[in-house]
Amino acid sequence: MDLFEVKSDKKKEGKRIPLAARMRPRCLDEFAGQRHILAPGKLLRRAIDADRIASLILYGPPGTGKTALACLIAKMSNAHFEVLNATVAGVSELRKVIAQAKERERLKGGKTILFLDEIHRFNKLQQDALMPDVEEGVITLIGATTHNPFFSIAAALVSRSQIFEFKPLSDVDILTILKYAIKDKERGLGALPLAPDDTALRHLAKVANGDARRGLNALEVGALTTAPAPDGRIHYTLQVAEDSIQKKAVVYDQ
Repeated sequence: MDLFEVKSDKKKEGKRIPLAARMRPRCLDEFAGQRHILAPGKLLRRAIDADRIASLILYGPPGTGKTALACLIAKMSNAHFEVLNATVAGVSELRKVIAQAKERERLKGGKTILFLDEIHRFNKLQQDALMPDVEEGVITLIGATTHNPFFSIAAALVSRSQIFEFKPLSDVDILTILKYAIKDKERGLGALPLAPDDTALRHLAKVANGDARRGLNALEVGALTTAPAPDGRIHYTLQVAEDSIQKKAVVYDQ
């Protein structure tokens, strides 16, 4: 099973996959934000739709959709998908993936996409190990980083990749994601008798500061730790939201 794939069966639910992971978009039309690169007609959108992905480096703040986009590419592509995290992977793991990719191409003519999270944590030696096979097309690289790749990644690797910047999500984007999570009975919190206040959700959206993961985490922890009221509903109030995201709402006057 793909490491990104989120199942809704009871076995997976028992493992308590975080809400932010469960609510990753299942198609590009569900993707919130980043319309400057993913709106219909944009280059990256066309490449994904046509399954013609070149090596990519996705950079931007946390919780803006870099891993979510990699999930979508994994689901939509006919390529074999491999996942490594640069915080724990080394040259030996890279060489193993590359060797398997070469064998796969030789036997089946299939292509391999390698998603490398936290790519900026690779040192020069590790990045150099990638370059020949990226250049020759043995693997298609998708790197994700919170750092500017022009400063944190080897210039030779940057020159072999298309660079796409992810921007912080707007309050409206995050509010849309929160409301969708509340309604979704299969992956979200729709099975709970949750009664959220609009002020509470707006507070989460604002304080999340462009990070959808932060907003969803706060929504989930508040919903799961608040006892139902006498009417049987879980009232997600502004106070609950403040406690969940650890920041008070500030009221400004003149």
